[in-house]
Order: sequence, then structure tokens, then C-alpha cells
Amino acid sequence: MTSLLKRAYYQYVGAAMSVLSRYPIGTNVYERDWDALVILDTCRVDALREVAPEYDFIGDIDTIWSVGSASAEWIAQTFTERYRSDIEQTALVSANAFTERVLWNREFPEDGRGISWTDWQTVSHEDFEYIDQPWRYADPPPVGLTLPRPVTDRAISVGRERNPRRLVVHYEQPHHPFTARAIAEGRETLEPWEIEPFEYLKSGGDYEKVWDAYLDNLRWVLDEVEILLKNLDAEKVALSADHGNAYGEWGMYMHRYAVPVPEVRRVPWAETTATDEETFESTLKPPNQKEARDVDEHLRQLGYLD
Repeated sequence: MTSLLKRAYYQYVGAAMSVLSRYPIGTNVYERDWDALVILDTCRVDALREVAPEYDFIGDIDTIWSVGSASAEWIAQTFTERYRSDIEQTALVSANAFTERVLWNREFPEDGRGISWTDWQTVSHEDFEYIDQPWRYADPPPVGLTLPRPVTDRAISVGRERNPRRLVVHYEQPHHPFTARAIAEGRETLEPWEIEPFEYLKSGGDYEKVWDAYLDNLRWVLDEVEILLKNLDAEKVALSADHGNAYGEWGMYMHRYAVPVPEVRRVPWAETTATDEETFESTLKPPNQKEARDVDEHLRQLGYLD
């Protein structure tokens, strides 16, 4: 994004958030009935529908309009004062570093992006029943970002030990970098198009190569969701996303704050159930003292920071 375009975009974000912080659009997940909510970061509707036949637990896939087009926006607009009573009964297990930026540090989408007059109604981390961030203390992966397994492990443990009224499990996948193949092949390095798929596409790269890698990341996390559903007691489980990704639609790639592109704002909503068959034993435990793993580095790997 050129300097001029970036400046114009930041001015737009400041203005848009000034309005949207007061008058959000989309369906807040707390308006739906669920006991456990699984969030697949950047999962598009068409992508989930493409792989759904491979998974018995995915039936009909409906859609909702997300309250955000990027993770920080979704977090800020989801966990608000209006739903405080539900949030106080919610345990959140998150692999997304924006959880900390928004709920702890109070860093909102418009920060540093133009002039704004926002009025966020977002609660703080102290208002949840419990929050667990496995990306902070799980063993670093050989390549890429937090593996989905630590998230599954901690979600199962939290579900069993705390039995919260509501459980939100926010996986990082299928968000790029697309590491599923590298992990499966034992590679400790990624191809440039696996690290920066959108820059690759913008320079004329092979769309099918990127899309297939994205689907592999999605299958990788859905395999983990399958484990979760067999080790959690929840009558109503919803499978959704914070936002999707644009792959060139309307001239846009990846996802940005406050954009109305349907491929980004329309997200899947599929319902299923979970029964604890005790086929998985949790072993990961959070440390007594929170390890100061670098939030900025985590977000830089996701392509949010230069």
C-alpha cells in the first residue's frame, strides 16, 4: 500500500470506527444460542463449504454478517457492555494476540490511524470468567505461528475443569502463514508464497496454489476441532469465524478494518454438538507467571505489522 493510499485508508478507518463504535453492524455471536463457540480465524464461507463433506460434524452451513472485518475489530465489537452478563460466564481460549491488545492494553482498531472520536463499549479481560492464551506459553512451533494443538489441549482442559456456561475457542488457523504442509513434511522453512500469499497473488502468482494451501490450513484446524468435539460436553456448538479473507475480490487482498467486502464480512455459521468421550488427555498447563512472549512479533508474523 503506497504512502498516499495508506494515509487515506487510515483517515477512513478513524472515521469509520468513530461511527461503528457507536452503531455496530453485523450479528453479535451473543445474539445466537450456543454453549461453545469455535472461531476459525479468516475462514471463508466457500472454503468451509468446500471441505465440509470431509467432516461428519459439519452439516448445513449458514452465514452471518460479522461485526468486524479484522480480529481486533471483531473482539472490540463482540465483547461489549451490552453482553456483560454473558461475558461474565464466558471462558475464552485464544491463539490470537489481539485478545491481549484489545482486552488488556485497550488498543483499538483506529489507534494511530487518522482522526477519530470513538466510543468503544468493550469490556476488559477482568470481566470474563476466565481467559487463556496458549500462544504465550506453548512451545514455539518449528515454523509459523502457534500450532492448533495447544489451543485444543487448553480448551478441553478449561471445559472439563471449569465447565463454563459459555466457552469460546479462537484458533489462529486457517490464517496465513500457510504452515500445514511444512509441518506435515517436517520442513522448518516456508516458501515465500506460504509466508506472504497475498503479495504473491498481487504479483501475478498462482491462485490455485495459494487456495489449496489455505484449504490445507483449514483442514489442519478442523482435524483439531474434531478432537475437541469428542472431548467436550456441550449440547450446542457453533462453528464460525471472526472474519474472512479477500483473494482479489473488489481489488482487495487479505482483510482490513471496516471493509464491507462480502468475502471478508460474511462468515460461516454451522451448528453441531460435543460429547466428552475422554479420548484425549490434556497435558499443557499455563505457567504461574505469564511469559512475556512478544505480542508485536506474533502480529508481525500474521502480516499486521511491517
